[in-house]
Amino acid sequence: MNFNELFDAWAPVYDETVYDTNNEYKEVFENYSEILKEISRLASEKGKGLTLEIGTGTGNLALQLVDDGHRVLCIEPSQEMRILAEEKLPRSIVLDGHFLKLPINFRVDNIVTSYAFHHLTYDEKLESIKYLDSFLKDNGRIIIADTMFSSPQYKEALFEYVKNTQALNLLKDLNTEYYEYLDDIFRLFKDLNYSLDYKQMNKYVWIITATKKTTSY
Repeated sequence: MNFNELFDAWAPVYDETVYDTNNEYKEVFENYSEILKEISRLASEKGKGLTLEIGTGTGNLALQLVDDGHRVLCIEPSQEMRILAEEKLPRSIVLDGHFLKLPINFRVDNIVTSYAFHHLTYDEKLESIKYLDSFLKDNGRIIIADTMFSSPQYKEALFEYVKNTQALNLLKDLNTEYYEYLDDIFRLFKDLNYSLDYKQMNKYVWIITATKKTTSY
């Protein structure tokens, strides 16, 4: 699905949305700064090389990575988001692309994404992980931060909570986008040579860290 029109319109107020503590998405973005810092920390554990970010948006995660000493290549399909990211990141390259189409022909040390992977269907997620694997160096990491569910019971309780709080836009979003169970995300890496770790950051968002094992012959 093409979300460019939606995100072009959202771009001018995106930062206001993620940092606002009063709107109905406030708990989705709770600990937002800490989430960005944790992604950067996880990327730094294997050394501070070249990190590819997909779904850069206005550049908040990329800015954190740059501040922490990473070289960052940004991928963002929305033109309006790219404009804002370029303003925020004058020393980084921001290119048009997405999870299934990268405008590069070399390998990177880390691939990171936040609040974006849910735009893909499960089949597209599987295709994307196999595709991204071809751009990642041995011992590199794919780090995904997004809304996920630990169990059907947790998902059901969360949906009921959102309904009771009358967060109708959020409820519609949860029902129409492609949020996955943790186990289903783990399954994406089943036939690839990765070790997996995960951490919950708020009521909605988890970070999954997939580390590519060194190829042995």
